[in-house]
Amino acid sequence: MEASSRAATVVLRERLAELTRSSAGPALLSLSEELFSVARLLDGQLSLRRALADPSGKPEERAALVRRLFGSRVSAEAVALLETMAQQRWSGPIDLVDAVTGTATEAALEAADARGELDSVEDELFRFGRIVGGDRELGRILSDRKAPAEGKTALLDRLLSGRVSPVTELLLRSVLTGPHAGSAEIAVERLSDVASRRRGQSVARVTSAVALTPEQEQRLTASLTRLYGRTVGLQVTVDPSLLGGLVVQVGDEVIDGSIAHRLEAAHRRLAG
Repeated sequence: MEASSRAATVVLRERLAELTRSSAGPALLSLSEELFSVARLLDGQLSLRRALADPSGKPEERAALVRRLFGSRVSAEAVALLETMAQQRWSGPIDLVDAVTGTATEAALEAADARGELDSVEDELFRFGRIVGGDRELGRILSDRKAPAEGKTALLDRLLSGRVSPVTELLLRSVLTGPHAGSAEIAVERLSDVASRRRGQSVARVTSAVALTPEQEQRLTASLTRLYGRTVGLQVTVDPSLLGGLVVQVGDEVIDGSIAHRLEAAHRRLAG
């Protein structure tokens, strides 16, 4: 997003915080579902996106259009958020889709927080991401942009229904059935990262040759927290192919201390 859209998104998130300050979990979850539905509508309606982001129109006229279109279809809170969206200046119409999707995600995580499930939602998102990453056929189906959304929804219902929090189910179903989901593994990883930031911490994705003990996880957490100067949470995956050691990824930075990496580096030096 360019600067104007980033600023507009900040205003939208602040409006969400104002409207949901005293809301309960069910209301927040319902609001999130409404916003995801609006994001899908905006994604499929270029003329509507253009009308709501038209810089030549007056903000109050764009807000009035929101009321006419959505006033009887979604909750008052959703209408208020969409009015706020329409009153802002956007770099391009497509940014409305991203902004509403992001706001829907934040509303869902607010619902998880209100339900006392934020930790478990983050863990469920991470674990589902590992499942997708480890199952090539599942990843292919969920990443296929041309696959019908109904088929993906049915598949996700079979995999998730009754096994995860309603918040996790809503997030995964909404994001992975969207037309621009792209790589399913990356999409789920991004959701997990957003949940971690909501908890006020960064995520360290740790791959280890063997399972870490609780004591080892505590020491690694403490070391990474000191190194990065902020709270760091671990998401650990076991991969015996590393032979030994760890690979740690925090954001775009990767620390590869695995034995496999050292052997490969030694082989390159010998070959050179």
